[in-house]
Amino acid sequence: QVQLVESGGGLVQAGGSLRLSCAASGRTFSSYTMGWFRQAPGKEREFVAAISRSGGNTYYADSMKGRFTISRDNAKNTRYLQMNSLKPEDTAVYYCAASRINYRGSTTPYDYWGQGTQVTVSS
Repeated sequence: QVQLVESGGGLVQAGGSLRLSCAASGRTFSSYTMGWFRQAPGKEREFVAAISRSGGNTYYADSMKGRFTISRDNAKNTRYLQMNSLKPEDTAVYYCAASRINYRGSTTPYDYWGQGTQVTVSS
């Protein structure tokens, strides 16, 4: 079992930055592929980014490339999402998730989810 807790959300002006954190407890954090997702009001949940077990490979949704950076610190059992040049359309609840298998794109099954952290970007 893995427990995930997100933090770092908040209100920021357009063009600003936030860094989200996802702290994990339970089984070995480094055994899991980690992903970030978001869900805006009235919209479906969408993929943001993912990082491989070792941290050597990262994956991003097209709209986040160049603005968001995913990283992980296995020693601290924490994964991060650095978000720069934020836009109002980035407003959403952001969730971290863990998968027991290697990343395989949109079909990657995620086994554990955090409770989410709200990010609001004002124009």
